[in-house]
Amino acid sequence: MSLKNCIAIGTLLLLSSPTLVWAHESAVRGDCTSCHTLSPAEATQLLKKGGGTVKSVKQAPNRGMFELLVEKDGREGIVYLDYGKKFLIQGLVLGLDTFEPVASHGTPALQPKKIATINPVSIPDQYALNLGNPDGAKRLYVFTDPDCPYCRNLHGELKKLEKLAPDLSIRVMLFPLPIHEGAYDKARVILGRKSRELLDAAFAGKDLPQPVGDEGKAQLDAVMGFAYAHGLTGTPTIVFPDGSVVVGIRDAVTLKSLLERM
Repeated sequence: MSLKNCIAIGTLLLLSSPTLVWAHESAVRGDCTSCHTLSPAEATQLLKKGGGTVKSVKQAPNRGMFELLVEKDGREGIVYLDYGKKFLIQGLVLGLDTFEPVASHGTPALQPKKIATINPVSIPDQYALNLGNPDGAKRLYVFTDPDCPYCRNLHGELKKLEKLAPDLSIRVMLFPLPIHEGAYDKARVILGRKSRELLDAAFAGKDLPQPVGDEGKAQLDAVMGFAYAHGLTGTPTIVFPDGSVVVGIRDAVTLKSLLERM
């Protein structure tokens, strides 16, 4: 299904998708470079907490933001920085005339490989945290980031799903994104201690203890390596028992309905 057709589905998709920034044609005209400048070196310094190198800076298609082409761990992606250099935005800019992605660096730079399916057998299940029935016949895999607001909302729905589908095993795969500074250490300590309590605390916005030594590092790096190798770039990402992949939030009732068809 094309992005244009997906958007036509309406409000439900908007609530469950990554950040979208809408750009009206009138907003993309004009030259702002005379007043607002940012060099790749300065941008790299601003992003130092998240790591990566800014290879190029251009004015974003919509006014008020810079578009940054960032490279990290051999991968490239686009993020946006406001002119005040205070807020980083991760997502797509869509033209209202076509509802298609637009980017100053060209659309191929912002369109990662689309993953339709992942073989559940290939997922490193030994590094999962379990919600629900650990012996459930069906397994739902959720790649999630403890500092992701979308993941936080989905976590609440997964806790509801535990009650709606008591025979389901919900396998939480921690996948902290580089954009979230403290997420890696949080994921390490959660995974290292296999603690549902710490997982719930993280999504409740509570402070977590720091990992000790290399606690959880090997396990987490294995999950992250799998995710990157299979083209996962955002959270939450859900892998169903049949291998189908959905990115974004789905409510508990919808998840239960989808699972019943498999």
